[in-house]
Amino acid sequence: MEKERITMDTCNCTIIHEDIVNRVKESMPQEEKLYDLAELFKVFGDTTRIKIIYALFESEMCVCDIAALLGMNQSAISHQLRVLKQAGLAKYRREGKVVYYSLDDEHVKNIFDQGYTHIAHK
Repeated sequence: MEKERITMDTCNCTIIHEDIVNRVKESMPQEEKLYDLAELFKVFGDTTRIKIIYALFESEMCVCDIAALLGMNQSAISHQLRVLKQAGLAKYRREGKVVYYSLDDEHVKNIFDQGYTHIAHK
């Protein structure tokens, strides 16, 4: 049986297992969802944000306390918290003049735990 040649984007490829290619192609999430997932994982690509996420596992905290814990200035912590909020990983509540941050939901801890488990078993 002769293999079918198809063009996939810029690659001219010979399909070896057409049934597998078609099945995977049908199950592939929409491009926009994959882009969003890649953007989410980029947020986890910064050590300071990882430290903040870990701290927020333990307790809801204000910017001042996170800054003291990590030995950083408040503006740097505020910037990283803004990134975490925009990604839907952190949330905040205001109590008078103090703003307290926490993880948005249990999914954040699950993502972190899965990644940590993966690197720990190597």
